[in-house]
Amino acid sequence: MSNSYIDTRGNTSTPIPFTQAVVNGLASGGGLYVPEHVPTLTLQQIVDMAHMPYAQRAATVYKAFEVDLPDARVDELMEAAYGSNFDDEAICPVNTVADGMHVLELWHGPTSAFKDMALQSLPLFFSESAQQLREQGKLDNTFMILVATSGDTGKAALAGFADVAGTHIGVLFPDGGVSDIQRKQMVTQEGDNVMVWAVRGNFDDCQTAAKRVFGDRQFSDELMQSHKIALSSANSINWGRLLPQVVYYISSYSMLVAAGTIEAGEAIDVCVPTGNFGNILAAWYAKQMGTPIERLLCASNENRVLTDFINTGTYDISDRDFVLTPSPSMDILVSSNLERQLFELTGRNADAITGWMRDLSENKMFKIDEQTFARVRDHFASDSVSSAECLQTIKRVHDEHGYLLDPHTAVAWEVAQRLREDRHVVVASTAHWAKFGADVYRALNGIEPGGELPAEVADLTGCELNELIARTAQGAPVPAGLAQIDSKPVRFTRVIDNSTAAVEEAVSEFLAAGNAQ
Repeated sequence: MSNSYIDTRGNTSTPIPFTQAVVNGLASGGGLYVPEHVPTLTLQQIVDMAHMPYAQRAATVYKAFEVDLPDARVDELMEAAYGSNFDDEAICPVNTVADGMHVLELWHGPTSAFKDMALQSLPLFFSESAQQLREQGKLDNTFMILVATSGDTGKAALAGFADVAGTHIGVLFPDGGVSDIQRKQMVTQEGDNVMVWAVRGNFDDCQTAAKRVFGDRQFSDELMQSHKIALSSANSINWGRLLPQVVYYISSYSMLVAAGTIEAGEAIDVCVPTGNFGNILAAWYAKQMGTPIERLLCASNENRVLTDFINTGTYDISDRDFVLTPSPSMDILVSSNLERQLFELTGRNADAITGWMRDLSENKMFKIDEQTFARVRDHFASDSVSSAECLQTIKRVHDEHGYLLDPHTAVAWEVAQRLREDRHVVVASTAHWAKFGADVYRALNGIEPGGELPAEVADLTGCELNELIARTAQGAPVPAGLAQIDSKPVRFTRVIDNSTAAVEEAVSEFLAAGNAQ
């Protein structure tokens, strides 16, 4: 018997299987899919994971969720997702950097960001799910995957879906709102079924436009009639993106026990640099499954909407400036996965979620009730870090421990240091430092955020700057995928408006140009 899925706004009248939830991406009416029940693992099952290859750990979690695919096929897909495409046999090793401070390195995949942990598996499960539905006579179309990215998701999704049969993928990123390396990773992407657009505006503009495209029934009907194509998503609004992230928090606990760092059953805290709330929500689900996690530490940059929400119970973006920071993947004001978290903490009250999301859309704010706020505080603590403090943390940790953090992980490290109690803390490290070489250079050389680089440095390409940092700071080696990016030809240069109409026009032109064949 398989686990079925409902949605956070109560519009899924009949629960659907995992395969359908993955293919749909977003539920009708804008809600997000969640499993009808969250399975639990025994402490012994969690501890024993350390003796399995990572692919088997992932398969174990998927089977616990009773996905509607044969167990043997789940094993095969996970073997394909987590293998030689990662540069470390452990896939996501845990590195003890300081006493009680452990960095979960989630950036050993092909695009050097934590999004690979999910986006190396999601395309495989998406394709498998679609094929199963076709065999059951429930599907006769292909898919257009539309992704809004604040930097890392876009490249990881492009790399995962490139040339995957039955799919086309288009990525929207904020023009000028990602690092040079992140931009180059996307605009040089190879594949016959891929497209990339820069969007005038910030990430929230990209995400809002994408959501409105998904909600435009007339446009969806036109795509189906003209191209036999349905829209779907690879953002963390897709449960198929979130479930793989649950795995690595369970895995990290098992590895700490196996290393003798903690005793089995000893509670830890987890600190996550947070933007769209998916990564920290995955840690919450890992906790619900039985992983001994005490507190979830939500780390924000200067776009501190989540910190303010966790500390007050009010989510307010009505008069909040959007700030560009050295940690661009966290430059987000509308955190989509918070909806799932609140659904769970209200006892799955779809009416409350619908009301709050309507308030956010219409009034740019909502306030949760006291009981739900108390539940938020039971699980979460939060603080924010300024851009200057972020760069200072990179330098301090490198000077004191010889370990080089990227700007997102630095935010989490600083918050973990501020909020930690007497427990071990696992800090989620979401990207390799070389994706943000300019700001890492500023950090190591005492240059303020956004400060002008020396002329001889400013003239370097991103790859050349990373080589300089790796050589002089003795940082971790630059991954091959980043070191060689200067030599790749740029394929995508189009900049579009952030309106729903502009995105729909761009998608239609992409598909009409022969890419829907």
